[in-house]
Amino acid sequence: MKTGVLMLHGFSGGPYEVEPFANFLKQQTDWIIHTPTFSGHGDVDQLNMKGFTAHNWLMDAELAYRKLAKQVDEIVVAGFSMGGIIAIHLAQRYHIKKLVLLSAAAKYISPAQLIKDMSLMAVDAYHRALKDNELFLRYQHKFRNVPLSATIQFMEIVRRTEPYIAHIKCPTYIVQGAIDGIVPSITASYIYDKILSTEKKIYMSENGKHHICYSDDRERWFSEVLKFLQDR
Repeated sequence: MKTGVLMLHGFSGGPYEVEPFANFLKQQTDWIIHTPTFSGHGDVDQLNMKGFTAHNWLMDAELAYRKLAKQVDEIVVAGFSMGGIIAIHLAQRYHIKKLVLLSAAAKYISPAQLIKDMSLMAVDAYHRALKDNELFLRYQHKFRNVPLSATIQFMEIVRRTEPYIAHIKCPTYIVQGAIDGIVPSITASYIYDKILSTEKKIYMSENGKHHICYSDDRERWFSEVLKFLQDR
């Protein structure tokens, strides 16, 4: 049986968001790993999201799934943030072996954590140290280049997909950062409780923020997720 893994990145991001996990799976398995780029997305200096809609991004994922399905016998879908929500969409429409949800944006913006992050950014700005602030470096280009219309389309995907969560039956592994300032940490429990899967697990990264594939404990959960995916 040939296994394929479809890895979906997040809103206004690109495959770099899931690259550490993708590379780990490539090193540990002989699986075919496919990391498509949603329309208008890519590296931070390549964003051109104006005019693209929820329909475009959902169709991008479906086409990527169908392409991979021609090469393998079974497919695992792993989705980060918006990609996690789109992964749920695919699990509702297609036969998926297992599902991996990474900071899946079923709910978004954790006000308390975001305020903490913004406060640290303000302190760094005061001390002229923004060049060392990870959050600022990661998002400064996005702040300027993501149109409001695209954000509304992202919210539309969440709205459309939320009802599907309660219908998911395939084995599911949920990974969430406890101090994620974009997706509240309670989202992991929300998804876990709603899905119908009898085989489901949660890994809560104590110091993990939104970009969970770059968390300090990533090697630990990479290994745990791999074991989950390999178990028959």
